Amino acid sequence: MSKDTTGTSFGIERRKFLAGASLAGVTGLSGCIGTFAGAAKEVRIAGSSTVFPITSVISSSFTEDRNDVSVSISMTGTGGGFSNFFCPNMTDINNASRQIAEADIEQCSENSVDPVEFTVATDALTVVVHPEADWIDCVTVEELRELWRDGGAQRWSDVRDEWPDEEIEFFGSSTTSGTHEYFVEAILGEDDTHRTDYRGTERDRSIVQGVRGSKFSIGYFGFAYYSENPDQIKALGIDDGDGCTKPSLENAKNGSYKPLARNLYIYVAKESLKRPEVQDFVRYYLERSSTDLVTEVGYVPVTEDVRDDNLAKLEDAIDEVTA
Repeated sequence: MSKDTTGTSFGIERRKFLAGASLAGVTGLSGCIGTFAGAAKEVRIAGSSTVFPITSVISSSFTEDRNDVSVSISMTGTGGGFSNFFCPNMTDINNASRQIAEADIEQCSENSVDPVEFTVATDALTVVVHPEADWIDCVTVEELRELWRDGGAQRWSDVRDEWPDEEIEFFGSSTTSGTHEYFVEAILGEDDTHRTDYRGTERDRSIVQGVRGSKFSIGYFGFAYYSENPDQIKALGIDDGDGCTKPSLENAKNGSYKPLARNLYIYVAKESLKRPEVQDFVRYYLERSSTDLVTEVGYVPVTEDVRDDNLAKLEDAIDEVTA
Protein backbone atom coordinates (compact mmCIF):
# COMPACT_ATOMS: atom_id res chain seq x y z
CA MET A 1 0.00 0.00 0.00
CA SER A 2 1.45 3.34 -1.03
CA LYS A 3 1.10 6.70 0.63
CA ASP A 4 3.17 9.83 1.11
CA THR A 5 3.80 11.85 4.24
CA THR A 6 1.42 14.64 3.22
CA GLY A 7 -1.51 12.26 2.90
CA THR A 8 -2.15 13.21 -0.73
CA SER A 9 -2.30 9.60 -1.94
CA PHE A 10 -3.73 6.36 -0.65
CA GLY A 11 -3.31 2.68 -1.31
CA ILE A 12 -5.78 1.50 -3.92
CA GLU A 13 -7.37 -1.01 -1.57
CA ARG A 14 -7.90 1.67 1.09
CA ARG A 15 -9.66 3.88 -1.48
CA LYS A 16 -11.87 1.01 -2.58
CA PHE A 17 -12.80 0.31 1.02
CA LEU A 18 -13.65 3.93 1.79
CA ALA A 19 -15.82 4.25 -1.31
CA GLY A 20 -17.71 1.08 -0.41
CA ALA A 21 -18.01 2.04 3.23
CA SER A 22 -19.45 5.41 2.27
CA LEU A 23 -22.20 3.78 0.27
CA ALA A 24 -23.00 1.52 3.21
CA GLY A 25 -23.03 4.33 5.73
CA VAL A 26 -25.33 6.73 3.93
CA THR A 27 -28.25 4.35 3.93
CA GLY A 28 -29.11 5.22 7.51
CA LEU A 29 -28.60 3.41 10.76
CA SER A 30 -29.40 0.13 9.06
CA GLY A 31 -26.21 0.44 7.00
CA CYS A 32 -23.62 -1.61 8.89
CA ILE A 33 -19.89 -2.13 8.83
CA GLY A 34 -19.17 -5.70 9.80
CA THR A 35 -22.65 -7.21 10.00
CA PHE A 36 -22.22 -10.91 10.65
CA ALA A 37 -24.67 -13.75 10.89
CA GLY A 38 -25.50 -14.19 14.52
CA ALA A 39 -24.10 -10.84 15.64
CA ALA A 40 -26.22 -9.99 18.66
CA LYS A 41 -24.50 -6.80 19.81
CA GLU A 42 -24.48 -3.45 18.03
CA VAL A 43 -22.67 -0.13 18.34
CA ARG A 44 -24.73 2.67 16.77
CA ILE A 45 -23.03 5.73 15.32
CA ALA A 46 -24.23 8.81 13.43
CA GLY A 47 -22.88 12.28 12.71
CA SER A 48 -20.10 13.93 10.75
CA SER A 49 -19.25 12.95 7.18
CA THR A 50 -15.76 14.33 7.80
CA VAL A 51 -15.09 11.90 10.65
CA PHE A 52 -16.90 9.08 8.84
CA PRO A 53 -13.79 7.73 7.01
CA ILE A 54 -11.85 7.34 10.27
CA THR A 55 -14.73 5.62 12.01
CA SER A 56 -15.37 3.37 9.00
CA VAL A 57 -11.79 2.14 8.77
CA ILE A 58 -11.48 1.53 12.51
CA SER A 59 -14.90 -0.14 12.63
CA SER A 60 -13.95 -2.49 9.81
CA SER A 61 -10.76 -3.46 11.61
CA PHE A 62 -12.64 -3.94 14.89
CA THR A 63 -15.30 -6.21 13.44
CA GLU A 64 -12.70 -8.39 11.75
CA ASP A 65 -11.74 -9.48 15.27
CA ARG A 66 -15.18 -9.24 16.86
CA ASN A 67 -17.71 -11.15 14.77
CA ASP A 68 -20.18 -10.96 17.67
CA VAL A 69 -20.53 -7.17 17.22
CA SER A 70 -21.92 -5.09 14.34
CA VAL A 71 -21.24 -1.38 13.94
CA SER A 72 -23.84 0.75 12.18
CA ILE A 73 -22.73 4.15 10.86
CA SER A 74 -24.83 6.90 9.30
CA MET A 75 -23.67 10.21 7.79
CA THR A 76 -26.12 12.80 9.09
CA GLY A 77 -23.85 15.77 9.66
CA THR A 78 -22.51 16.69 13.08
CA GLY A 79 -25.53 18.78 14.07
CA GLY A 80 -28.03 16.36 12.55
CA GLY A 81 -26.38 13.51 14.41
CA PHE A 82 -26.59 15.33 17.73
CA SER A 83 -30.17 16.60 17.37
CA ASN A 84 -31.81 13.64 15.62
CA PHE A 85 -29.96 10.62 16.97
CA PHE A 86 -27.41 11.08 19.75
CA CYS A 87 -29.19 13.48 22.08
CA PRO A 88 -32.55 11.64 21.67
CA ASN A 89 -30.62 8.56 22.92
CA MET A 90 -30.88 6.63 19.67
CA THR A 91 -27.14 6.21 19.09
CA ASP A 92 -24.12 5.43 21.23
CA ILE A 93 -21.58 7.65 19.48
CA ASN A 94 -21.67 10.85 17.43
CA ASN A 95 -18.92 11.66 14.94
CA ALA A 96 -18.27 15.42 15.14
CA SER A 97 -16.21 17.90 13.13
CA ARG A 98 -16.80 20.61 15.73
CA GLN A 99 -17.22 20.65 19.48
CA ILE A 100 -20.64 20.00 20.93
CA ALA A 101 -22.75 23.17 21.14
CA GLU A 102 -24.60 24.43 24.20
CA ALA A 103 -27.93 23.71 22.50
CA ASP A 104 -26.83 20.11 21.93
CA ILE A 105 -25.77 19.76 25.57
CA GLU A 106 -29.16 21.04 26.72
CA GLN A 107 -31.03 18.64 24.45
CA CYS A 108 -28.87 15.73 25.61
CA SER A 109 -29.49 16.67 29.23
CA GLU A 110 -33.25 16.64 28.69
CA ASN A 111 -32.92 13.00 27.61
CA SER A 112 -30.40 12.01 30.31
CA VAL A 113 -27.61 11.64 27.76
CA ASP A 114 -24.19 12.59 29.14
CA PRO A 115 -21.70 13.15 26.25
CA VAL A 116 -18.04 12.26 26.75
CA GLU A 117 -15.71 14.07 24.31
CA PHE A 118 -12.65 12.49 22.69
CA THR A 119 -10.35 14.21 20.16
CA VAL A 120 -9.46 11.65 17.48
CA ALA A 121 -7.65 13.58 14.71
CA THR A 122 -6.80 16.94 13.13
CA ASP A 123 -8.18 17.98 9.74
CA ALA A 124 -7.07 20.54 7.17
CA LEU A 125 -10.46 21.79 5.92
CA THR A 126 -9.85 22.17 2.19
CA VAL A 127 -11.16 24.67 -0.37
CA VAL A 128 -11.17 23.25 -3.91
CA VAL A 129 -11.75 24.37 -7.49
CA HIS A 130 -11.79 22.71 -10.90
CA PRO A 131 -8.33 21.45 -12.00
CA GLU A 132 -8.46 23.72 -15.07
CA ALA A 133 -9.01 26.85 -12.97
CA ASP A 134 -5.56 28.14 -13.89
CA TRP A 135 -6.30 31.71 -12.72
CA ILE A 136 -6.30 30.77 -9.04
CA ASP A 137 -3.94 28.93 -6.70
CA CYS A 138 -4.39 30.81 -3.44
CA VAL A 139 -7.01 33.00 -1.78
CA THR A 140 -6.82 35.31 1.18
CA VAL A 141 -9.22 34.89 4.09
CA GLU A 142 -10.86 38.16 3.03
CA GLU A 143 -11.39 36.85 -0.52
CA LEU A 144 -12.77 33.59 0.82
CA ARG A 145 -15.17 35.60 2.95
CA GLU A 146 -16.29 37.58 -0.11
CA LEU A 147 -16.86 34.35 -2.00
CA TRP A 148 -18.97 32.69 0.69
CA ARG A 149 -20.78 35.48 2.54
CA ASP A 150 -24.45 36.09 1.96
CA GLY A 151 -24.72 38.74 -0.77
CA GLY A 152 -21.10 38.18 -1.79
CA ALA A 153 -19.43 37.57 -5.14
CA GLN A 154 -21.47 36.12 -7.97
CA ARG A 155 -18.73 36.11 -10.61
CA TRP A 156 -15.02 35.43 -10.27
CA SER A 157 -14.25 38.95 -11.49
CA ASP A 158 -16.18 40.31 -8.49
CA VAL A 159 -13.30 39.13 -6.30
CA ARG A 160 -10.35 40.12 -8.49
CA ASP A 161 -10.67 42.13 -11.70
CA GLU A 162 -8.23 39.85 -13.53
CA TRP A 163 -10.20 36.70 -12.75
CA PRO A 164 -12.75 35.43 -15.34
CA ASP A 165 -16.00 37.29 -15.82
CA GLU A 166 -17.84 34.02 -15.27
CA GLU A 167 -20.56 33.05 -12.83
CA ILE A 168 -19.36 30.99 -9.86
CA GLU A 169 -21.03 27.70 -9.01
CA PHE A 170 -20.86 27.01 -5.27
CA PHE A 171 -20.76 23.59 -3.57
CA GLY A 172 -20.51 23.14 0.19
CA SER A 173 -21.69 21.42 3.34
CA SER A 174 -25.30 21.58 4.45
CA THR A 175 -26.31 23.66 7.44
CA THR A 176 -26.49 20.57 9.70
CA SER A 177 -22.80 19.92 9.06
CA GLY A 178 -20.06 20.64 11.57
CA THR A 179 -17.86 21.54 8.60
CA HIS A 180 -20.37 24.23 7.63
CA GLU A 181 -20.45 25.57 11.18
CA TYR A 182 -16.68 25.57 11.51
CA PHE A 183 -16.26 27.30 8.14
CA VAL A 184 -18.73 30.01 9.16
CA GLU A 185 -16.90 30.58 12.45
CA ALA A 186 -13.39 30.55 10.95
CA ILE A 187 -14.01 32.50 7.74
CA LEU A 188 -17.21 34.53 8.07
CA GLY A 189 -17.11 35.33 11.77
CA GLU A 190 -19.93 37.09 13.59
CA ASP A 191 -20.43 39.87 11.03
CA ASP A 192 -21.47 37.76 8.05
CA THR A 193 -23.71 34.79 7.34
CA HIS A 194 -23.09 31.95 4.89
CA ARG A 195 -24.58 32.41 1.44
CA THR A 196 -27.68 30.33 0.76
CA ASP A 197 -27.45 30.17 -3.06
CA TYR A 198 -25.16 27.14 -3.10
CA ARG A 199 -25.55 23.40 -3.39
CA GLY A 200 -25.34 22.07 0.15
CA THR A 201 -25.01 18.39 0.97
CA GLU A 202 -23.78 15.94 3.61
CA ARG A 203 -22.28 13.82 0.82
CA ASP A 204 -18.75 15.15 0.42
CA ARG A 205 -18.16 13.03 -2.65
CA SER A 206 -21.11 14.83 -4.26
CA ILE A 207 -19.19 18.09 -3.71
CA VAL A 208 -16.15 16.51 -5.37
CA GLN A 209 -18.29 15.52 -8.35
CA GLY A 210 -19.92 18.94 -8.56
CA VAL A 211 -16.62 20.83 -8.56
CA ARG A 212 -15.05 18.38 -10.99
CA GLY A 213 -17.96 18.90 -13.38
CA SER A 214 -17.90 22.73 -13.50
CA LYS A 215 -14.84 24.76 -14.51
CA PHE A 216 -15.97 27.89 -12.64
CA SER A 217 -16.97 26.19 -9.39
CA ILE A 218 -15.66 26.25 -5.83
CA GLY A 219 -16.32 24.00 -2.83
CA TYR A 220 -15.00 22.93 0.56
CA PHE A 221 -14.85 19.79 2.73
CA GLY A 222 -12.52 17.72 4.92
CA PHE A 223 -9.00 16.98 3.66
CA ALA A 224 -9.62 13.23 3.35
CA TYR A 225 -12.00 13.78 0.44
CA TYR A 226 -9.38 15.85 -1.39
CA SER A 227 -6.77 13.18 -0.66
CA GLU A 228 -8.89 10.63 -2.51
CA ASN A 229 -9.08 12.85 -5.59
CA PRO A 230 -5.90 14.97 -5.92
CA ASP A 231 -5.88 14.73 -9.72
CA GLN A 232 -9.57 15.46 -10.20
CA ILE A 233 -9.88 18.65 -8.16
CA LYS A 234 -7.46 21.42 -7.19
CA ALA A 235 -6.82 22.47 -3.59
CA LEU A 236 -6.28 26.16 -2.91
CA GLY A 237 -3.75 27.63 -0.54
CA ILE A 238 -5.03 29.99 2.15
CA ASP A 239 -3.34 33.29 3.03
CA ASP A 240 -4.30 34.50 6.49
CA GLY A 241 -1.81 37.36 6.36
CA ASP A 242 1.39 35.35 6.74
CA GLY A 243 1.63 34.08 3.16
CA CYS A 244 -0.05 31.30 1.25
CA THR A 245 -0.18 27.85 2.90
CA LYS A 246 -1.44 24.75 1.12
CA PRO A 247 -3.63 22.24 2.93
CA SER A 248 -1.61 19.19 3.98
CA LEU A 249 -1.31 16.90 6.94
CA GLU A 250 2.05 18.41 7.84
CA ASN A 251 0.74 21.99 7.71
CA ALA A 252 -2.29 21.03 9.80
CA LYS A 253 -0.01 19.34 12.31
CA ASN A 254 2.50 22.20 12.62
CA GLY A 255 -0.20 24.86 12.91
CA SER A 256 0.72 26.83 9.77
CA TYR A 257 -2.52 26.06 7.94
CA LYS A 258 -4.66 28.79 9.48
CA PRO A 259 -7.51 29.27 10.10
CA LEU A 260 -8.85 26.02 8.62
CA ALA A 261 -6.98 23.38 10.64
CA ARG A 262 -9.38 21.90 13.21
CA ASN A 263 -9.78 19.03 15.64
CA LEU A 264 -12.13 16.13 14.93
CA TYR A 265 -14.07 14.33 17.68
CA ILE A 266 -16.24 11.47 18.69
CA TYR A 267 -18.78 11.89 21.49
CA VAL A 268 -19.81 8.82 23.46
CA ALA A 269 -22.98 8.57 25.53
CA LYS A 270 -21.75 7.72 29.03
CA GLU A 271 -24.73 5.44 29.71
CA SER A 272 -23.82 3.37 26.64
CA LEU A 273 -20.51 2.56 28.31
CA LYS A 274 -22.39 0.17 30.59
CA ARG A 275 -22.38 -2.22 27.61
CA PRO A 276 -19.14 -4.18 27.15
CA GLU A 277 -19.29 -3.99 23.35
CA VAL A 278 -19.35 -0.19 23.46
CA GLN A 279 -16.51 -0.13 25.98
CA ASP A 280 -14.44 -2.43 23.78
CA PHE A 281 -15.16 -0.53 20.60
CA VAL A 282 -14.36 2.91 22.02
CA ARG A 283 -11.17 1.60 23.65
CA TYR A 284 -10.14 0.02 20.33
CA TYR A 285 -10.92 3.27 18.48
CA LEU A 286 -8.93 5.48 20.84
CA GLU A 287 -5.94 3.14 20.84
CA ARG A 288 -5.76 3.46 17.05
CA SER A 289 -6.37 7.20 16.86
CA SER A 290 -2.61 7.79 17.16
CA THR A 291 -1.66 5.37 14.36
CA ASP A 292 -1.18 5.37 10.58
CA LEU A 293 -4.77 4.20 10.15
CA VAL A 294 -5.75 7.86 10.61
CA THR A 295 -2.93 9.09 8.35
CA GLU A 296 -3.94 6.74 5.56
CA VAL A 297 -7.49 8.04 5.69
CA GLY A 298 -6.23 11.60 5.24
CA TYR A 299 -6.04 13.17 8.68
CA VAL A 300 -3.42 13.87 11.35
CA PRO A 301 -3.41 11.28 14.16
CA VAL A 302 -3.51 12.46 17.76
CA THR A 303 -0.30 12.38 19.76
CA GLU A 304 0.42 9.51 22.13
CA ASP A 305 -0.17 11.89 25.05
CA VAL A 306 -3.64 12.78 23.76
CA ARG A 307 -4.35 9.10 23.16
CA ASP A 308 -3.32 8.22 26.70
CA ASP A 309 -5.41 11.07 28.15
CA ASN A 310 -8.40 9.86 26.12
CA LEU A 311 -7.98 6.30 27.35
CA ALA A 312 -7.74 7.48 30.96
CA LYS A 313 -10.91 9.56 30.51
CA LEU A 314 -12.64 6.52 29.01
CA GLU A 315 -11.73 4.27 31.93
CA ASP A 316 -12.92 6.91 34.41
CA ALA A 317 -16.27 7.16 32.58
CA ILE A 318 -16.64 3.36 32.53
CA ASP A 319 -15.91 3.20 36.27
CA GLU A 320 -18.56 5.85 36.94
CA VAL A 321 -21.36 3.99 35.14
CA THR A 322 -20.43 0.45 36.19
CA ALA A 323 -19.58 1.03 39.84
